[in-house]
Amino acid sequence: MDDDLKYKIAVGLIPGIGDVIAKRLISYCGGAEAVFREKKPALMKIPGVGEALAEAVMAQDVLSKAEKETEFVRRYGVGCAYYSDDDYPHRLKACPDAPVIFYYKGNVDFNHPKIVSIVGTRQASNYGKDLCNRLVDELQRRQHHPVIVSGLAYGIDICAHRAALRNKLPTIAVLGHGLSQVYPSAHTATAHEMVKEGGALLTEFLSDSPIERNNFVKRNRLIAGLSDLTVVVESDLRGGALITADIANSYNRDVFAYPGRLTDTYSSGCNRLIKTNKASLLQSVEDIEYLMNWDAVSGKPQQPVQPELFPAVSPKEEAILKYLHERNGCAIDTLCTGLQMPVNEISALLLHLELAGYVHSLPGKVYKAARG
Repeated sequence: MDDDLKYKIAVGLIPGIGDVIAKRLISYCGGAEAVFREKKPALMKIPGVGEALAEAVMAQDVLSKAEKETEFVRRYGVGCAYYSDDDYPHRLKACPDAPVIFYYKGNVDFNHPKIVSIVGTRQASNYGKDLCNRLVDELQRRQHHPVIVSGLAYGIDICAHRAALRNKLPTIAVLGHGLSQVYPSAHTATAHEMVKEGGALLTEFLSDSPIERNNFVKRNRLIAGLSDLTVVVESDLRGGALITADIANSYNRDVFAYPGRLTDTYSSGCNRLIKTNKASLLQSVEDIEYLMNWDAVSGKPQQPVQPELFPAVSPKEEAILKYLHERNGCAIDTLCTGLQMPVNEISALLLHLELAGYVHSLPGKVYKAARG
């Protein structure tokens, strides 16, 4: 099994390869180990694999590094999720650039029915922290019991993790480095508590990977890909939270953002997301429930209910609405003739229906049903 894992790790370490090409190599060759057994001419026939990449595979320089990582995994009881495994997160598997393999510490259900990512600025204001805490509190109070995903950074990230812990919810931290350390170190105690309380630390990087800015940008796609929806609490016009939101949109996942005052720097990114229709306006958990079709009581998607055609109207008003609906609108004289009602009575009923939002008044004393 160690040998099998070694090859699974090694494929993603080949110089010049990305997750898409790595999965293509595995598919064409019939397995991770088979990639390193294949001949150069056959490798070069695989779409996207040129001579340089084929030579990098043939060199097999990455196997020693992969073997070292295998030893780290075995020694420290690290979990590994390979993209063809049955328990690989199904939401992440649907993303074309999902990692071939990732590593984790903890015992969380990556296929939990509801997973919510919460992201935002590192310079969180009291307003942002309060919104974050209220969001997690409400998700739990309304019995959704989600897994909370974030990035363990200062600001909104750590606020989301700690709010989850306070509510006894599992929470996943997606790291921009390997599992041999925790960054920032100030959050080490929280990270350990997350693992202890049924959450996880997750990364696609080797245990000895250095802490580099680009790694934190890269990990944002996992934050977006693991969840059903991403909530941006506070963000400037630039930053990791907006990158995560853009990635979530590219995955066709729902994005929500809290609005803020026009003068607040760290609400400007959220306001722009809403303005450009890249995020839905979030004011309360009810907005999430409505757009995600979540039932607040059972935590399950609501079953569709057949609505009344014209609720809260009198029989005569319902007759008017039905008549207008069948004809896609008509003049008031036609209504009087068709329903055999005097014009003064029809006029009064139409006014009531218009004020209630059931009818639109058009030029020429023409009326049209707004609903039904």
